[in-house]
Parts: sequence; structure tokens; C-alpha cells
Amino acid sequence: MDGVVKHQTKEEYVADFLREGIISGHFPRGSKLKQAQIAEMIGTSITPVREAIKLLEAEGFILGSSHRGATVAPFDINATEEITDLRVTLECKLALRAVSRLTKNDIDGLRDLQDQIEAAAARGDRDAVRSINYRFHERIYQAADLPQTLRFVRTLWARFPFDLINKLDHRIDRASQEHREMLSALISRDEAAFLQALRTHIRAGWDEFKTSYTE
Repeated sequence: MDGVVKHQTKEEYVADFLREGIISGHFPRGSKLKQAQIAEMIGTSITPVREAIKLLEAEGFILGSSHRGATVAPFDINATEEITDLRVTLECKLALRAVSRLTKNDIDGLRDLQDQIEAAAARGDRDAVRSINYRFHERIYQAADLPQTLRFVRTLWARFPFDLINKLDHRIDRASQEHREMLSALISRDEAAFLQALRTHIRAGWDEFKTSYTE
């Protein structure tokens, strides 16, 4: 295992699985999450699933973790401008701290994820791009070793309309190019270039969506 990959508890593993599934659209907004079904999908018992759902409820990804089934939380389109500004602030904080901490294995892992993003974009697989995008950012931010900040960032992700943004024409191609610029800056350890590329990436999708939404 490389420098930033830490041992996960079963609850953390399930939470990460669900978080990525919600962001990627595998679990759509408003859909029900049944604990037994999720446990079967992952090959685990109900207990870590129940605990993971409680964690994601606290983060804002999920509403109501009763035995009848939790629901993937909707997002408030009217709050997204503020959420975008907060994402820029907090994710840049994580990114700046992570630049010098990323190991060679981390960079190699990010290269591999970028290859996966480009392949998914080439075949028009929007859900895969969103899922890999999540893993790309998580890998960078985990290196910052600021768990409370990352927790707030995940709360913002829970309220961000990734699914609507990625439906924009050619958005996944542009996102792939934005990731390529971030990776290039990371490889050269150019903090200023990386932060600028990250800011552009976070804001671009929302700005494009606002334009299409008001037309």
C-alpha cells in the first residue's frame, strides 16, 4: 500500500462505496437504499452497512436511516453558488497541503485514474467519469491528512449537482482535459498552477450549467 492509502474499517469501506455510488449516479437522488441489498452487493453483514448509512446521513448524502430504507438526499439548486464557493476554498486548502505529500505511488495512481477518465470520456460513459473523478480527488485530498476539512468537503459534495452538470454536452470531455491540467501541475509540483487548475475545474461545470439553466 502507498503513502496515503490507510486501512479502512468495514464501515468506512461501505461508506466510501455508497459515497462514490451516489456521486456517480449509481444510486440516484431520491432513491431508496436498502441495507440488506447493499450488504449483499458488497458481501458484508448488515451492521457495517447500517453504520455507514448513519455516517453518510451525518454528511448529508442520505436522509432517514430507518429500517424501512434510507433515501439518497436531493440537492438544493438555489444553494449551489454558495456551495461552489465553499468547495473552492476548502478543496484548495486540502490541495495545497497535499502537493508536497503525494508520493510517487500516489502520482502513478493518479496517472492511472486519468487514463481511466479519458477512456470513459471517449466512450461517453458519464457515470464512470463521475465515479473516477471522485476517486481522483479523494486520492489527492487524503494525502493532505486533514480529516475534518475533508469531512466538510464531502458534505458539500453531497449537495452538489454532479449528475445534472455531467449531462451537459461534452462536459465529460472538458472535465477530462481539466484533470489532465491538474495532473500535469502535480507532476511538476507547481502549486500555483495546480491551484488554478483546480479552481477552474470546480467552477467550470457549475458555470456551464448556470448558462444552460437560464437559457
